[in-house]
Amino acid sequence: MTRTALIVPVPEAEPQIGELRLAHDPSAALGVPAHVTILFPFLDAADLDDAAIADLMAEFPAFDFVLDRVERFPDGVTWLHPAPSLPFVDLTAAVWQRWPERPPYEGAYDEVIPHMTISESPIDVQLELPIVARAREVMLIEEDEPSGRWAARLHLPLLG
Repeated sequence: MTRTALIVPVPEAEPQIGELRLAHDPSAALGVPAHVTILFPFLDAADLDDAAIADLMAEFPAFDFVLDRVERFPDGVTWLHPAPSLPFVDLTAAVWQRWPERPPYEGAYDEVIPHMTISESPIDVQLELPIVARAREVMLIEEDEPSGRWAARLHLPLLG
């Protein structure tokens, strides 16, 4: 099985958190850009219908948001909060409704909390917030099984 994920890349955050992510988030070293996750894990790469995913994403408008504060989950993951969060929740809900066999985070959590991970463990960070950003696309990324590296498979533009 080749893992995939749907993410909203946030290049505006890279200047401030790129080095932090490389030091504290293993996915950064494996090619995953700064992002807010829409759905992970998604479908096996062999089961993807690129056109169906593109059609679904084409229904959603691009939107502005800010990364406004640093938060921490109970397990220690340190992350940035996107505001507004509702457009990310709506994207996740639409994908989950279309592919109900793929609940967010394999159904491990009762609530979808949009976030941008900066560390898998608790760290203290001082950042210049807010970081102003625009969600322009959803990116489908795919893991290369032998290397564990991730790469973009599809860039799915949002409207506008």
